[in-house]
Amino acid sequence: MVGVPDVIKPSEKVEDYSPHINGNPVFTISDEIGSPDSGYTMASINTNGELKSPVDLPEKKLPDDDAEKQPLSGKKEERWWNTLMQVAVPFFIAGCGTIGAGLVLGSVRGWDVFVEVSAIFVLVPSLSGLKGNLDMCLASRLSTQANLGNMDSPREVISMVVGNISLVQVQAIVAATVVSLFAIVVNTITDRELNGNYVLLIISSAIFTATTTCFVLDFVMVMVIFGSQKFKVNPDNVATPLAASIGDIVSNSVLAVTAQYMFEQIKKSLWQPITLLCVYYCLLPVWVFIVWRNKYTKTVLTTGWTPVISALFISGIGGIVLDQAVDRYPAYEVFQPIVNGIGGNLVCVQSSRLATHLHQTAIPGVLPENTRIIEWPWKTLFFGTPAAKVARMLLVLAVCGQIVFMIVADFVYQGFVTIQVFFGVTYVMCSVVQVMVLLYLAYILVHFMWQKKKDPDNAAIPYLTALGDLLGSVFLGLAFVILSIFGLQYGNNVPGSGT
Repeated sequence: MVGVPDVIKPSEKVEDYSPHINGNPVFTISDEIGSPDSGYTMASINTNGELKSPVDLPEKKLPDDDAEKQPLSGKKEERWWNTLMQVAVPFFIAGCGTIGAGLVLGSVRGWDVFVEVSAIFVLVPSLSGLKGNLDMCLASRLSTQANLGNMDSPREVISMVVGNISLVQVQAIVAATVVSLFAIVVNTITDRELNGNYVLLIISSAIFTATTTCFVLDFVMVMVIFGSQKFKVNPDNVATPLAASIGDIVSNSVLAVTAQYMFEQIKKSLWQPITLLCVYYCLLPVWVFIVWRNKYTKTVLTTGWTPVISALFISGIGGIVLDQAVDRYPAYEVFQPIVNGIGGNLVCVQSSRLATHLHQTAIPGVLPENTRIIEWPWKTLFFGTPAAKVARMLLVLAVCGQIVFMIVADFVYQGFVTIQVFFGVTYVMCSVVQVMVLLYLAYILVHFMWQKKKDPDNAAIPYLTALGDLLGSVFLGLAFVILSIFGLQYGNNVPGSGT
């Protein structure tokens, strides 16, 4: 290392050769310790020549205003207006996708398959949530690698992309099978009957929807991240919202068309759903082999299942809420994808940024200086931590976005605007509370996983998007319940109008 003697004698002081931080002499190692392969991103040597981790540095509590100024990027601090523009554009594009997803669900709810096989409604949040479980994790992983500078070699990039796409296909087949079995069990309990033909319909429709949607979104993610690098945009700000922009509408559309087609075909013969299942289950070992031989995804294949499967069951509970609410509250299915999608999109931006910040500024198992797992909600959402600055922007986007998307969805669905003040206020309040809860949980969950030496890029987003689906379904249902208590109903919001 240039400028440092080969041998440091005990009598020599390292601070003579080292930079100073806050008046304290610190010797920073960037070449060996900071390399991506080492797994360590920051370390120092004390005056006795001993290796120290960031946790060994003298702790000095920063004032709230100074703490908030620490950049979340780990590099040069982004200007707030740059961050806002980078997040806002894909966010509103994603909002159009959620509106389309709600309109698709509202238009297909009368199809024969949705009337005869109510378990399809249970699949909707879980399959839509797969974009959070799988594709947004892919986006977060690739965004982190891009920010760390590990995507400069074309050969390494190809290996990384092929491994991650194969991994997502493995996870999609397994996850769709699990969630379809969950839907079948729920449907059997509620309807007290089991139709073997419908079992084939549900499983084949779920697997085809999951694999097709994920395959399309994976390529979109790769192009977005490469484009972000080219135009010097932080991929953490744009990748996950753009993944969601087409994820919901593609997922709901493919599921509806596939399920209706299979429903018509099983009346004649069962060979089509059986053939489709055989093809996908035969391809599964091929995908597993590719993932196992890839250095970027081998670890995720063996350790990344708990978040994905757990998140599916959480989203499945949201599907049960959807199944029960669509028959009681008009247009519930139109607004449900919007609420769920908005919350999931925003919390994924925050989670991805927090994970990248930890990768750049800390070593696994050690939190950055002055960082706690449990913070006051005020400090994580409004003022007092580096995460608060972005959280404020996301909450402003949540309020503005929900107002715009609510009016647009109502206009497209009804043909004219029927939203009145009481419904609008109740709807926006419930959706903003959902986003606040998700952002606070994201802060806790990402830092908790980092301290437990688990990569938040792989484990945090599935839980957060699944909780977004569950909380969104519940809070939206609560909004409709509040309306009914006051004798109001969407589309006819006049007191005493009844249903």
